[in-house]
Amino acid sequence: MDPISLQLSTKNLWGWLVRLLSQYPEWLNTKMKFFLPNMDLGSRNKAPDPTQMVILQLSELHAHGVDTWQAFIHCVCMELDVPLDLEVPLLSTWGHEDGFPSQLGAGEESQPESQVPHGLKRPHQSCGSSPLLKQGKKQQLELAKRYLQLLRTSARQRYGKRTPGPGKPLAFPQAYVPPILQWSRATVPFDSQEEDGTDTSIQDLFNFRVNKSPRVTVLLGKAGMGKTTLAHRLCQKWADGQLDRFQALFLFEFRQLNLITSLLTLPQLLFDLYLSPEAGPDAVLQYLKENANGVLLIFDGLDEVLHPCSSRETAGPEDSGPVLTLFSDLCHGTLLPGCWVMTTSRPGKLPACLPTEAATVHMWGFDGPRVEEYVGHFFSDQPLQGAALAELQMNGHLWSMCAVPALCQVACLCLHSLLPGSSPGQSAALLPTVTQSYMQMVLALSTHKYVPPDSLLSLSEVALRGLEAGKVIFFAGDIPPPTIAFGAALGLLTSFCVCIGPKHQETGYAFTHLSLQEFFAALYLMASPKVDKDTLTRHITLHSRWVLRTKARLGLLEHLPTFLAGLASCTCRPFLSHLAQQHEAWVGTKQAAVTQALGKLATRRLTGPKIIELCHCVGESQEPELARLMAQSLPSQLCFHNFLMTHTDLAALTNILGHRDTPIHLDFEGCPLEPRCPEALEGCGQIENLRLTGSKITARGISHLVQALPLCPQLEEVSFQDNQLKDSEVLNIVEVLPCLPQLQKLDLSRNSVSVSTILCLAKVAVTCPTVRMLQVRKADLIFLLSPTKDTAVEQHGAADQQGNASQREEAPSRSLTLRLQNCQLRAHDVEVLIAQLRNGPYLEDVDLSGNQLKDEGCLLMAEAAPHLHIAKKLDLSDNGLSVAGVHGVLSAVSTCRTAAELHISLLHKTAVLTFAPEPEEQERLQDRAAFLDSFMSQMPSELPLSSPRIRLTHCGLQARHLEQLCKALGGSCHLGHLDLSGNALGDEGVAQLAQRLPGLGALQSLNLSENGSSQDVVFSLAQCFSALQWALHLDISSRSQHIVLTGDRRGRDLLAGGSLPDSPAGAQFLDFGLHRIPRSFCLRECQLEPLSLTRLCETLEKCPGPLEVKLSCEVLSDQSLETLLHHLPRLPQLSLLQLSQTRLSANSLFLLADLFSLCPRVQKVDLRSLHHVTLHFKSGKEQEGGCCVRFKGCDLGQEHVKPLCWLLSKCEDLSQLDLSANVLGDDGFRCLLECLPLVPISGWLDLSHNSISQESALCLVETLPSYPRVREASVNLGSKQSFWIHFSRQEEAGKTLRLSECHLKPEHVPRLAEGLHQATQLTELTLTQCCLELEQLTVLLSLVRRPVGLLNLRVEEPWVGKARLLTLLEVCTQASGNITEISISKTQQQLCIQLEFPSQENPEAMALRLAHCDLGTHHNLLVGQLTETCARLRQLSLSQVNLCDDSSLLLQSLLLSLSELKKFRLTSSYVSSKGLEHLASGLSHCHHLEELDLSNNQFGEEDTKVLMEALEGKCCLKRLDLSHLPLGSYSLAMLTQGLSHMTLLQSLRLSRNNLGDVGCCHLSEALRAATSLEELGLSHNQIGDAGAQHVAAILLGLPKLRKLDLSANGIGPAGGAWLAEPLTLCRDLEELMLGCNALGDSTALGLARGLPQHLRVLHLPSSRLGPEGVLSLGQALDGCPHVEEISLAENSLAGGVPHFCQGLPLLRQIDLVSCEIDNQTAKPLAASFVLCPALEEILLSWNLLGDEAAAELAQILPQMGRLKRMDLEKNQITARGAWLLAEGLAQGSGIQVIRLWNNPIPANMAQRLQSQEPRLDFAFFDNQAQTPWGT
Repeated sequence: MDPISLQLSTKNLWGWLVRLLSQYPEWLNTKMKFFLPNMDLGSRNKAPDPTQMVILQLSELHAHGVDTWQAFIHCVCMELDVPLDLEVPLLSTWGHEDGFPSQLGAGEESQPESQVPHGLKRPHQSCGSSPLLKQGKKQQLELAKRYLQLLRTSARQRYGKRTPGPGKPLAFPQAYVPPILQWSRATVPFDSQEEDGTDTSIQDLFNFRVNKSPRVTVLLGKAGMGKTTLAHRLCQKWADGQLDRFQALFLFEFRQLNLITSLLTLPQLLFDLYLSPEAGPDAVLQYLKENANGVLLIFDGLDEVLHPCSSRETAGPEDSGPVLTLFSDLCHGTLLPGCWVMTTSRPGKLPACLPTEAATVHMWGFDGPRVEEYVGHFFSDQPLQGAALAELQMNGHLWSMCAVPALCQVACLCLHSLLPGSSPGQSAALLPTVTQSYMQMVLALSTHKYVPPDSLLSLSEVALRGLEAGKVIFFAGDIPPPTIAFGAALGLLTSFCVCIGPKHQETGYAFTHLSLQEFFAALYLMASPKVDKDTLTRHITLHSRWVLRTKARLGLLEHLPTFLAGLASCTCRPFLSHLAQQHEAWVGTKQAAVTQALGKLATRRLTGPKIIELCHCVGESQEPELARLMAQSLPSQLCFHNFLMTHTDLAALTNILGHRDTPIHLDFEGCPLEPRCPEALEGCGQIENLRLTGSKITARGISHLVQALPLCPQLEEVSFQDNQLKDSEVLNIVEVLPCLPQLQKLDLSRNSVSVSTILCLAKVAVTCPTVRMLQVRKADLIFLLSPTKDTAVEQHGAADQQGNASQREEAPSRSLTLRLQNCQLRAHDVEVLIAQLRNGPYLEDVDLSGNQLKDEGCLLMAEAAPHLHIAKKLDLSDNGLSVAGVHGVLSAVSTCRTAAELHISLLHKTAVLTFAPEPEEQERLQDRAAFLDSFMSQMPSELPLSSPRIRLTHCGLQARHLEQLCKALGGSCHLGHLDLSGNALGDEGVAQLAQRLPGLGALQSLNLSENGSSQDVVFSLAQCFSALQWALHLDISSRSQHIVLTGDRRGRDLLAGGSLPDSPAGAQFLDFGLHRIPRSFCLRECQLEPLSLTRLCETLEKCPGPLEVKLSCEVLSDQSLETLLHHLPRLPQLSLLQLSQTRLSANSLFLLADLFSLCPRVQKVDLRSLHHVTLHFKSGKEQEGGCCVRFKGCDLGQEHVKPLCWLLSKCEDLSQLDLSANVLGDDGFRCLLECLPLVPISGWLDLSHNSISQESALCLVETLPSYPRVREASVNLGSKQSFWIHFSRQEEAGKTLRLSECHLKPEHVPRLAEGLHQATQLTELTLTQCCLELEQLTVLLSLVRRPVGLLNLRVEEPWVGKARLLTLLEVCTQASGNITEISISKTQQQLCIQLEFPSQENPEAMALRLAHCDLGTHHNLLVGQLTETCARLRQLSLSQVNLCDDSSLLLQSLLLSLSELKKFRLTSSYVSSKGLEHLASGLSHCHHLEELDLSNNQFGEEDTKVLMEALEGKCCLKRLDLSHLPLGSYSLAMLTQGLSHMTLLQSLRLSRNNLGDVGCCHLSEALRAATSLEELGLSHNQIGDAGAQHVAAILLGLPKLRKLDLSANGIGPAGGAWLAEPLTLCRDLEELMLGCNALGDSTALGLARGLPQHLRVLHLPSSRLGPEGVLSLGQALDGCPHVEEISLAENSLAGGVPHFCQGLPLLRQIDLVSCEIDNQTAKPLAASFVLCPALEEILLSWNLLGDEAAAELAQILPQMGRLKRMDLEKNQITARGAWLLAEGLAQGSGIQVIRLWNNPIPANMAQRLQSQEPRLDFAFFDNQAQTPWGT
């Protein structure tokens, strides 16, 4: 078309367009406002001609630019009823860029020079450039007023009421409904009169009452809560004059401020970017500064800020900076000081520029009434309004969704479209999710509910590109004009004026809400063919709600995954198919990709915010399987920390939890909760633990929660810590306790609770039947409850109706613990509390410490205590109790029959009253508890005390208080313990109390320590100690002021506690405990002068016995010691005298040595290091027996030996003399040997650690003939430094000497040989590591000569293990006597030779020697010498040797000459095949062999064949051991053939020979001739049941059988049955070992029918025995006189351990390891042990024994005289049980070790116990100390 035609056409179109729009003036005004948001239409509306008005408006639109004009033309064609003949030319002419004319036709105004339309206020000048004009005050005020009026006009224009378009539903409600606003509890203004946590109105956001109140307010709310709407509402209210407090109001949006990249000043921010004054900007600014208190600046969207804050320190009005810096300066008051600042933000991490004192207001959206109000305003039609409200209320999910104002608007828009023509509930069913609600909204806004796919997809693409670029504001060039028109027509886009810099403004477009932009972005991702599945799934990511400002990028994709998940629902598939113009299968593929991505996220470990977001996504997807997957993948404890939670969040979570099978713990710590948030918990049965710590929950939230909690039946724990709850809120919570039957804990700590509320809580604890503890202490407030099976509501009602009595009848087991600590309670509060407790349940503990009860309150509680049924403790500590109050409390307590202990210490502010069970309760106590308590004399016990304990420590008591004190104590029945330590009684008070003691009854203990007394009180106390029947122990320490008098708690408590176990052991222990406990008088750290000792001894003469006296002082003079010793004969009741930590002189040694003649009752004198003396005395029943003297470490030298021996010679029977650790040396030892015949020693002499050398060892050898009573002597000069000589009462024929590490030199050897020659009675000499080399041994053998007799020489040296066998045999050739035995062990490095004197030669051996001499070789010469020396060799034993061929050849030759050889042993050695042939050849000629041992050698099967051939003709064999030899068929045949001829055979051992059942069959046949067989060992051969049957068949043919070992042979019950019957007939059987076979109870029952009468050893470990079989065996074994060893380890004996009535007198060891023995079984077992007096070892490890079993074992320890070891490893014994065992050891047990490894005993406690009792061993390895040899 040519230009002229185009101009004519344009003029025609212009006229048509003017005429058309004249019909729609309101619509045109709306579009003008949309496209030109800053245009002032007020002046134009005054035009008289409507047509002229349309022309002016069209001119403004046309002048604004091509994009705006095109978008407007599209709106005209899309929204108005335009004839087709007009629509086509409009779109063809003006619908694209080419049709945009440069000028209009006649009558049109061209404005090419103006970029700002008329009506848009242009600033007259830049506000930051001109100087301040000199104007008068009046002129300045006039300019300011004009500007303020301009601000109001602008705000009214911008934020006034919107006008809806023609024919469209109302896009916005006509009336504003304010959301819920709530002050944060942490920042509520302190001068606010409103209740904390209640709703806040808009007017209350700014508090003008106090200048100090915060002037910065942060409004926090999630997306859609209406933050921006509220900001606009504030502007509107201010413009209408409702916020008259403010003269000026400025509203900035950070989404627009982000577009400003240049630095700004404050004037530029206020005037250039918001609204410029018409004149005098400097004057206006000055006015604003002076009246800053009336200026409000609102910053919307702080969470959207991009640019960081600068770090400048100060700011002035002219200083420029980034926008956020200006905002920070305004908040901190450095800019425009005194102004008010409000900012809105989503919750999260806010910029650091906010001041800490800023007030925080939470925006929670709508509650129910607000939703109803909103619906009422939205729907003007009354029937439609009611129908909409009914739809919302019927659908819980939709009603919950309307809590978000933005979603409420969406729901109303959808219902407005859906309700007409639909049935009830049908419309709401179409809105099951947020996503589908948005989808229905788009359909509702579309014409005829048809959405053009291309337009919608284009708008969706704009949304996605904007989100990806972080863009929420678009300009005309960013969006195609048709798309703008489409968005404007549906009300999806909004327009506004954007100032992107000073003097630069443009029209901006944005989606009506950010979530709408996210929805359209999700639509594009799901429906666009350009987006593949990989791109789609990359957008399925979860975002944390902690908004980090580390990147300059907005968090715009927060809801995108949620909308993608919602669009993945099958319901959305038709809509997406229409939008994508693809078939539904194509859409389903994309939906499946989204579901799969969500499934992967559901199985990951996510943080709390991401879990909530995923819950929303899964809920939107409407996929039950996906919800179930997520629910099951959640951890058992779900934690949400420090982010805001709304009702919709929690509803989404509980929706997912509804698909979970197992309970879950929810922890909301520091999460601010919407008030109605707890409603979402209703009916969630999966919640087991709910923690709402620091969640800022309000009173309204509490009311919702109280309604929700009873609908969570599985709740076990609820926590409200740190919520600043008030009294009413706390009381509301506890009212729900009876409705929670499974609740175990309610935590209300760190809240504000008054004293009156605490008393109310105590009443709740008393009346609620499930409460078992209430603990209130400073910030703590905790209820502990016991779940009940029945409903707690019914029990609570019954308690209210029937009162206290019925309550106790219904729940007799209920007890309550009440701890009200540091609660500011006073005496009048105690009265209320006592009234509550009197009608309450039994009380466990009552703790009122840290209050302000004073004397009056404490006395009230003490008087009421007997009536309150307190089971354990009443704590009144730190309550201001005085000395006067102590007497009152004591008087009240003395009449309480259940009082167990009263402890008052005014210094430490302690006042605790402990109770014992009432008499009715004591009758129900277990007997074992009383018995267990009998051991606890020194250890605090949890068991009830039978006598009260009064402890009045550090109370300032003086002598003048004693009369009143004793009067108060006189009312106490059976006072047990009295502790008055730490007071000020002095000597006078102690003496006065000693006189009053008889009037207080039989005490168990009296503590008078730290009372300022002197040593003079010793005598008055000693006199009292001697006179009182109950006093058993008096312990006095002068220096440390320690005075304790104790009685016999054990015997008294046993008698008071009731019956003892009905066992003989129990009776014996009672007798032991009551009649043999000695009295003990202990005086430490004092001065012991002769006069004091005399007075003390005279006082103690009146004391009944047995008596132990223990004294301690720094120095004791000889005169004092002599005085003490001379008084000993006058103390016949004395059993022990001990002087510890007392320095004595050297002369004291002789005084003590002479004590035996002075006092014949002395049994033992023990002096150590001249500092410790212990004297043991014989009792009347122990007058016989040897004496013992121990002078250890007393610096005894040579000069002391003679006088000492002379004094000791007066002793009639000296059994032990210990002189170890002295300085005798060789001279002193020689002197001792000279005097030794004078000393009547009959036991042993210990001279260890006396600096003795080899000289003394050789001297001992030389002088042995002079001491006929010496039996053994052992000398070790190495690190052990031991020297023991053992004597006998009669002359010994044979003596033994052991020399170890004596470092013998060559010159010592002749002297040793001479000594051996003289000591003819010495029969055995052992030389261990004495540096005796091969040459020296050769010399020694050649020099030793004796007239007659035997000498056993044992040499243990390292070289023995390295020397060749030929070398060792060559040494033997040098012996001067006949060698009768040779034993060589390489591993033990030992060579043993037995010599016989005089030497005699065998004629046969002489001939053989001569024959070998003729050959002349070295081998032959050696054979000849060996033949001569070993002619009478009877035993040759080789162990762990490596026989070379030469050695085996030599042995062959030697064996040929040994006509008297009876025993040959070759064990654990290596021999070559050739050497074995030589050995077998030699053995074949030894026809007189009686014992042959070839066990444990490394022989092959062929080698075994050779050896078996050597057995031929061995008819004299009595013992044969071939264990570990591989017996093949041929070897077995040879063996059985040989055995058939060994009629004298007594012992046959064939262990681990792989016999099997077939070999056992052949062997059994061969043994039928061995009628003399005494031992048969066939263990580890897997002979099975068949082999057992063969063995059983021959047992009756072996009448002399004494030992049978069939262990580990795979024998089952059948084989056991075969064996049992003949075994009962083997009357001489002594040892039976059948362990490690699956014999079962049937075999045990068979054996029990008749055990061999001579049985000594029975081994049945790991035999699958049960209680039945073991009980029958126990009955059969009971009374057997010969049984020494029993092993039943690794059998299931729970409840079936053997217990005896008659006992086993010779039983030495019993093994019950890993038998499942528990406490219940231990009692009869311990009683059985007592009946076995010879027991030395008890093995009970790896069982289930606890402290009760330990108590049973501890009681029998003193009676087990021979017990050496008890193994209790790997049991359940605690420190208490170990302490009981230590007590049992202390009663005189001779046990050496008790193993306690791997019991539940802390390491520090184990160390402490072991230090007190070293025989308790807690180590992994057995650390049992090796006792000295010969003891």
